Amino acid sequence: MRAHDSAKRAQVIELRRSGMSNRRIAERLQVPYGTVGYWLHRERLRQGVITPHPGRDGRRRACPRCEGRSFDKQAYAYLLGLYLGDGHIIRYSAHRVPSLMVACGDAWPGLMAECEKAMRQVFPHNSVCRVRRTGCHNVKVYSQHLWCLFPQHGSGRKHERPILLARWQQEIVDAHPWELLRGLVHSDGCRITNWTTRMVAGQRKRYEYPRYFFTNVSEDIRALYCRTLDQVGVEWKVTRRGTVPYNISVARRASVALMDARIGPKY
Repeated sequence: MRAHDSAKRAQVIELRRSGMSNRRIAERLQVPYGTVGYWLHRERLRQGVITPHPGRDGRRRACPRCEGRSFDKQAYAYLLGLYLGDGHIIRYSAHRVPSLMVACGDAWPGLMAECEKAMRQVFPHNSVCRVRRTGCHNVKVYSQHLWCLFPQHGSGRKHERPILLARWQQEIVDAHPWELLRGLVHSDGCRITNWTTRMVAGQRKRYEYPRYFFTNVSEDIRALYCRTLDQVGVEWKVTRRGTVPYNISVARRASVALMDARIGPKY
């Protein structure tokens, strides 16, 4: 999503003066709902209809996409991986602000802490919390601009709709590929130890070797994972669950060593 120009802001202001609601303006002009409210608020400040709260620069913080605010792109790449795996954006009728929720299993408290840390780095001025659920916690951040930063949001399950990165997202992934991979593995991946037996000098011996698995029903998300593995030089292959290729395996020793150095097991 590119920054909107002044002409579109003027359209928003003119439509609001004609009596159209913020929601209808957002739908008509294809501008995020939170951005419409922010622009109108800034216009009221400019005209002196309202005054800013002491020490604050308006009602809400500028959007990284619509307003060009800088944000932690390395943390964003990791959070994007978590979102594509176990995250979703929701807006309850009782809440004015939508929330991004990532489900983190209680068995991996370190992962939960990493998720919360990434949310605070990407959204330093927004509310972040943990909500207890059976066997897990939902780590949540509230922001009017979630749809701007995660344009993959939509109705239905992720594997039932196209999941494609915007150009600006791909640029972030190209700059921080390991962070995206770490987020994807932390959400829908694992590191396990396989074993096999071989006959050596007439005796059967057991051999163990580590490997990484990534499992996701969405073909687009699996393709993104594989392209990023190619980018960092990790060899992979597709393994099937029955007849369906849901699993991506990394088992070659050199590739596992690379994954161990940059990702490692969940903790």
